[in-house]
Amino acid sequence: MDDRTQVQTRLGSLVVRVRGDGPPGVLWHSLFVDERSWQRVEEALARDRRLVIITGPGHGASPDPGRRYSVDDCAAAVVDVLAALGIAEPVDWVGNAWGGHVGVVFASTWPDRCRTLVTLGTPIQAYRRSEQIMFRLLLAVYRLVGMVGFLSSGILDTLLSPRTRANDPEAVALVLECLRTMKRRGLANAMESISLGRPDLTERLAAIRCPTLFVTGSDHSGWTAEQATAKSRLLAAGSVAVVPDTAYLTPFEAPEATIGLVRQLWGVTHEGA
Repeated sequence: MDDRTQVQTRLGSLVVRVRGDGPPGVLWHSLFVDERSWQRVEEALARDRRLVIITGPGHGASPDPGRRYSVDDCAAAVVDVLAALGIAEPVDWVGNAWGGHVGVVFASTWPDRCRTLVTLGTPIQAYRRSEQIMFRLLLAVYRLVGMVGFLSSGILDTLLSPRTRANDPEAVALVLECLRTMKRRGLANAMESISLGRPDLTERLAAIRCPTLFVTGSDHSGWTAEQATAKSRLLAAGSVAVVPDTAYLTPFEAPEATIGLVRQLWGVTHEGA
């Protein structure tokens, strides 16, 4: 089963695609890309779960809500999505960067509704002051002139590792296509609301009761293995994995490693997979 629909939430209409059968799993993508960033892992994961693949506001075909919003608003919108789909049982959450932030909030606010949590490339700490200044400059330029070449190149260099950029033209094309097609107002609002407005989520970790895996890439300078390990110790059942030669978009850069790590947390094995 692969059904696409638009679900009305407290953040407005969100595009939701449901694929597969079994216990429910939620997938939420990174900032700057859309649901297509799951395309290399979703077929395999849909063998084990009924995937609810959500496109965040201001990305893909999900419109901008027309106001500032937070990761808490995003997590609450997922509650609306699950209600619309008639899903009351706990879900397995897999979130990439932004999607991981939403997952941490979801799992800490509604611990009985999250069976497992996987975050991929998701720093728990907020931006440092120097990072905020740089991002504000990037956002100001984007609002003024749009996604010009040096901006898209800078974002590409952040999201993908050097090895991916050199050897995976499909990954490069996906990021550039997402950046080219996003509406300026919606992406700017997401950048302001989600990146600049991102809180330090450390205090949320103690409320998460489900098995949780923090995945980071060896080329993710904003979320090192040491940082992930330190934060994982604050969890009731936390673990860490580092995927070589990846940065932010681990599900697209290293799909087989991502599938294996997710299935391991789910307790799923497949012969020959």
